[in-house]
Amino acid sequence: MDRPPPEIEDSDESLMLAYAGGHAGAFETLYARHRQRLYRFLLRQLRDAALTDELYQDIWQRVIAARADWRPEASFATWLYRIARNRLADHWRAARHRPPAPVDADERLARVPDDDTPESTLDAHERRARLQVALEALPDEQREVLLLRLEQDLTLEEIGALTGVGRETVKSRLRYAMDKLKGGLTP
Repeated sequence: MDRPPPEIEDSDESLMLAYAGGHAGAFETLYARHRQRLYRFLLRQLRDAALTDELYQDIWQRVIAARADWRPEASFATWLYRIARNRLADHWRAARHRPPAPVDADERLARVPDDDTPESTLDAHERRARLQVALEALPDEQREVLLLRLEQDLTLEEIGALTGVGRETVKSRLRYAMDKLKGGLTP
């Protein structure tokens, strides 16, 4: 792996600037940092692995294509998720609807390998299924800010900048989402 030169700071923004300057190793470091969280974010929004793979690759291609024009006006993570969010919006606009969960979603969850006992596997499956149902029941705006906060670890300000709403609106959406999740997960 072509590592970025040691004089490059370890921040995402410094790495992106180094990548724009021709250091391929800087991109590899950025990709390694953000790949799993970005993929999970997309998968939770799309609920289709093949479609997630397609959009995921497209988003990284857009990052690569835009490297020369990138400026650190916002954090790299905010910029990356803005690209992801715009790509999702393009997809939904083209599809004109949010697809329902796959008919075999429960079967897919049941096929996830687990070394624990059958009882704990069943319990975990039931909890995951309840969480997924509760997440899908959230309004789109609440689900989006919740996933950006909990899974992508973005700050309220970064989420606000990404979604185009104020910090207080983000806080409100998070609070309502958490209240609805708690209500949906209690037996």
